[in-house]
Amino acid sequence: MDGLSSAAFFATPNPPLNDSSDLQITSAERRLTLAALAVVVLLSALDQTIVATAMPRIIEELQGLSMYAWVTTAYMLTSTVSVPLYGKLSDQYGRKPLLVIGVLLFLAGSALCGLSGEFGRLPVLGDGMMQLVVFRALQGLGAGALMTVSFAVMADLYPPRERGRLFGVFGSVFGLATVVGPFIGGFFTDHASVTVAGYEIAGWRWVFYVNLPLGALALFMIVYRMPVLRKGGGGEIDYLGAVLVVLTAATALLALTLGGTHYAWNSPHILGLFGVSAVSLAVFLWVESRAREPILPLHLFSIPTFRIATLGSFVMSMAFLGVVMFMPLYMQVVQGVSATQSGVSLLPLMLALIFSSILSGRIVTRTGKYKLLMVAGGVMLLIGVMSLTGITADTTQRDLAWRLVLTGLGLGPAQTLFSLVIQNAAPANQVGVATSMSQFSRQMGSTVGVAIFGTFLTHALTAELPKHVPQLPGAAVAQLDLAHAQSQAMNVEQIRERVQTALDERYRVIERAYGEDPKAVEEVLGDSRLPEALKAPLRDGGIRARTNDELAKRTDALVAELKDGEDGRDRLLEDPNLSTAMKQQLANIPLRAWNEPQLIAGVAKLFRDSLLATEDAVVAKRAQLALQAVKAGMTAYANQLVENIHRGMRVAFAGAIAHMLERALWIVGLALLVVLFIPELPLRSKAHADSAQAAAGPAD
Repeated sequence: MDGLSSAAFFATPNPPLNDSSDLQITSAERRLTLAALAVVVLLSALDQTIVATAMPRIIEELQGLSMYAWVTTAYMLTSTVSVPLYGKLSDQYGRKPLLVIGVLLFLAGSALCGLSGEFGRLPVLGDGMMQLVVFRALQGLGAGALMTVSFAVMADLYPPRERGRLFGVFGSVFGLATVVGPFIGGFFTDHASVTVAGYEIAGWRWVFYVNLPLGALALFMIVYRMPVLRKGGGGEIDYLGAVLVVLTAATALLALTLGGTHYAWNSPHILGLFGVSAVSLAVFLWVESRAREPILPLHLFSIPTFRIATLGSFVMSMAFLGVVMFMPLYMQVVQGVSATQSGVSLLPLMLALIFSSILSGRIVTRTGKYKLLMVAGGVMLLIGVMSLTGITADTTQRDLAWRLVLTGLGLGPAQTLFSLVIQNAAPANQVGVATSMSQFSRQMGSTVGVAIFGTFLTHALTAELPKHVPQLPGAAVAQLDLAHAQSQAMNVEQIRERVQTALDERYRVIERAYGEDPKAVEEVLGDSRLPEALKAPLRDGGIRARTNDELAKRTDALVAELKDGEDGRDRLLEDPNLSTAMKQQLANIPLRAWNEPQLIAGVAKLFRDSLLATEDAVVAKRAQLALQAVKAGMTAYANQLVENIHRGMRVAFAGAIAHMLERALWIVGLALLVVLFIPELPLRSKAHADSAQAAAGPAD
């Protein structure tokens, strides 16, 4: 152990790393360890995206729409805030035990998530949805160790110069998980329901159960094949620092998650959370500057490369998840593909990301230079996002593919090199803390990115939807409901159902208006969205007033003809508008009666009363004919309106996502600017520095 006795080793708070050559690690052990780490990294990355596709089905079965966001928030909170703790503890007590603990917690959480709601309401844990939230928090607590300790193990196994190639491969694993997660989640949810011994296991539960065999395999290889790379030296645990870092990160993440969705950004709840986070951060910095074994050694930030690379990782992760997260939304809403198909459609991005990630890692391993690759990746990402701002409602999948390729080529180096640069810049005896800071900045950046991009999208949709989506007749202008708009845009039948419901309601009002309901008449005449042809029969007293005028004129004309004697009678018998019954009555009047004015006057009064008595029937018939015409017109109008709404929503979403990316260009530009200032240190050619170097830290 580098000349130290075991007693001296454990007595040293921060001992130097065990050299892999001293441990005589065989190539087979290295391969098995890397295989186990690959599975661990895949599980950690995959679980962040695979659950999203299954959530609608989970909510339907567990009846927990009100707690939708907390399924993700609980996992994100515990996985993010535990990262710095695992990094420091792995430096103090060794990588292997911390990795085993993380995998066990993750597998226990996965199994319990799959069982959520199976046994009904439970004491303390509550119903199925509350159980899922609690178990996701447990799963996230284990996930915090997976990525952090895995990358720290690689740092123990390989020197920075050789590490670039491995980070390229593992970075591509992360990119692969981000893209295929929704596809796998959708497949399990739709097709994996099985019946075992008469008991049905819902497909969405396999989204969690799939972790168990893979995790068990990784756990076996870690326990029985992974060498003890770093035994650790114990030391004091910075309990106060641990509490403060959890409080700082948790309140900040809660504010970013709930802001703009559950509460307005300027609401007391969100401002209060940000305030608590800021105060907690200030106290945390004060405590860490005085702690003997700080959970986060602040002197690391005095190293320019570490400081700038950590900031760059944060900003680049904002751009990465912000772009990738909303592309499936564009594909599903605008291009009309399914959730499973959208995963396939992201293959160009995934393949380009994997290619550039592996290639950049190999180039760094060969040349020992990383800055030019990072700058080139930032420039390519900026070009890719700029090309994505040109997407429209008519962009084809082929046209989108080349834009995604450019974006993937730019994202690849970011997945590979930031962790490498941060580890290389940190003292070798604090690689675990450095790695945890890399992962912590990445996850915080992703959270902030999703929050910012989501806010951009919401604001853009608020402006775009009224421009392109016709308002339903009779519907009041309502506040934007993003989830409702998204579901309507993706499902033409739902649009048709909404349109038919709105038009049926509007037809009932029109029907009452034609039935001479004064309030309904006023409502129809005041609706600017209804055509004038529909309103015209209701103006100036409506159908009854016009019918009354017509009948009055006809009775006057009839009386005049009757007074004209036999000649008038003959003209009336030829009148096509006179009813058959009246003609029969005229024919039955004796000829001599036409020469008796008093008798004819009585006949005229009878005819007048008879004709005027038909007013109600005529009004009803005319209203019925008018309503039949309205119904036919509304059917044609409904078909056109459905098409216009569907097209308008696609145009609005495409425009909103394009505007969101335009506003987000400054994030990508900022990431590129930060990368330009990263110093290029020589990559160490040994797995660790000697104790003197470790104590002094790298020259920067």
